[in-house]
Amino acid sequence: MPEHTFKLNGKRITVEAPDHVRLLWVLRDLLSVTGPKYGCGLAVCQACTSHINGKATNICAVPVGDLNPDDEVVTIEGLADTVGKDLHPMQEAWLEHDVAQCGYCQPGQIMAAVAHVRKSREEGVPLDDDYMDNIKNICRCGTYQRIREAIKDGAEGM
Repeated sequence: MPEHTFKLNGKRITVEAPDHVRLLWVLRDLLSVTGPKYGCGLAVCQACTSHINGKATNICAVPVGDLNPDDEVVTIEGLADTVGKDLHPMQEAWLEHDVAQCGYCQPGQIMAAVAHVRKSREEGVPLDDDYMDNIKNICRCGTYQRIREAIKDGAEGM
């Protein structure tokens, strides 16, 4: 069976899996990293959103064989470590605004929000409502207003 080496939440790992197996299943089933959720398997709902090399990526659509040894995957479990705290500022904002209801989509929402804030800063684009409309994660509970407020507050702490 092929071996795949990449960095996961700050640690270099090697896992055996067929090249075509999606990264979501490698993380959840083989490595017991359960933060990224399965929602649709088609990169539509974005419940699985994690970062690959700092970019928000729907890992349900990424074959593990596409990863290179230099690639860095960060899931919600490793997000706080990227800032050296117990919680990332975006996670703190989520709690302050009581965003989660069922909580299922929240790891993907937070990961997308962090990447989105970083991208807006790189592009020099203000983080206003129009720009935040580009975040397409689906929340079945419909807490979008609280999500927007948490993103704004979380961005201030980043």
